[in-house]
Amino acid sequence: MSLFSKHSATLDRAVQALQERTFFAHYPEAPSPDVYGADADAAGRAAYEAQLGKPFTALRQPDPVAWTGQEESPYTGQPLGVTYPYFEPATLVARARGAFDAWRKTSPADRATLLVEALEAVKPRFFDIAYATMHTTGQAYMMSFQASGPHAADRALEAVAAGYQELTRFPQETMWEKPMGKYNLKLRKEWRAVPKGIALAIGCATFPTWNTVPGMFASLVTGNPVIVKPHPKAVLPIAIVVAEVQRVLEAHGLPAAICQLAVDAPDRLITQDLAEDPAVKLIDYTGGTAFGEYVESLGAKGKVTFT
Repeated sequence: MSLFSKHSATLDRAVQALQERTFFAHYPEAPSPDVYGADADAAGRAAYEAQLGKPFTALRQPDPVAWTGQEESPYTGQPLGVTYPYFEPATLVARARGAFDAWRKTSPADRATLLVEALEAVKPRFFDIAYATMHTTGQAYMMSFQASGPHAADRALEAVAAGYQELTRFPQETMWEKPMGKYNLKLRKEWRAVPKGIALAIGCATFPTWNTVPGMFASLVTGNPVIVKPHPKAVLPIAIVVAEVQRVLEAHGLPAAICQLAVDAPDRLITQDLAEDPAVKLIDYTGGTAFGEYVESLGAKGKVTFT
């Protein structure tokens, strides 16, 4: 079965909800054993605890400069001890540029259904994402599960549906014919939506997936490779999401660098370097006002910003 056959009903239902402006939730918000399985919560907690004190090796981002992590649990007061691969901004941008051609040439339908497949891969991780959110943001269990799991996934699906709807609103090709009396003038016409370039999704410390995935998935569905830059105190929840997206991309013959995780080192903050790189064309940001005003000022440098 093709991915489009597998996920077209989900995509169509999401598009329908957009058009009708009606409620639609594809991912159940209750962490119920009846929905997610009797062992899902225990397995998620065990997966979270097994990651503590170790490098996060699930990312498909080879040859890091270093490994770094700055997260601390508000519940225990102890560092998580999870480290992530650190790369210089220029390396991340170069890899995104290298992946751009393959992604922009992927059809809108294939991009959309690949991203739905990625969300389905994230679904079994909702519980470990919930515990990761609890111990990075200090949120209670229920909010951590709902906001970082099903609610975030539904927001991502909505972004995918909106991008897919817009990209398929007009035909990609047609035979244009004009009667000219004794003959008809015929032209075979093709149209192609052109992505803008590399996107940067800057996350915040309070809702590390809920606030990040709409812009992240909107950029991806429209053919733009994404660099995801989380807050250094809340990396693990979105790192799990990025890892699942990368796994699905590679499984279908596409470069993992279409979606990358970028982290700060304690002595090297990289957000501004990424934001000001000429190859970065789109910036999604959630966070404080002062930095948001800086991001908006980058519109003068040709960036399209969303704050």
